[in-house]
Amino acid sequence: MGKILNTLLLSCEKATQLIDRKALQPLSWRESVQLQMHLATCKGCKAYQKQSQLIDQMLSVHFGQPQPDQVPAVENAALKKRIKKDFE
Repeated sequence: MGKILNTLLLSCEKATQLIDRKALQPLSWRESVQLQMHLATCKGCKAYQKQSQLIDQMLSVHFGQPQPDQVPAVENAALKKRIKKDFE
């Protein structure tokens, strides 16, 4: 049971990384479950998520930036690898 909980539970640092990444690309099923479980119990991260969404919306309106689904995919394999490594 302890291994399962350790697998599902996230630190606040990891949760905020997933919140930021979720704004740009879909999370894996596992990451989505982990994040939802964390947000259900952590008021600080829930507030961070709301603030992050609000900031993204305000910047998008002010600067006319495209929504996340309109951002082109990165085609640089080395950059993708480095970013993925940072999230591990």
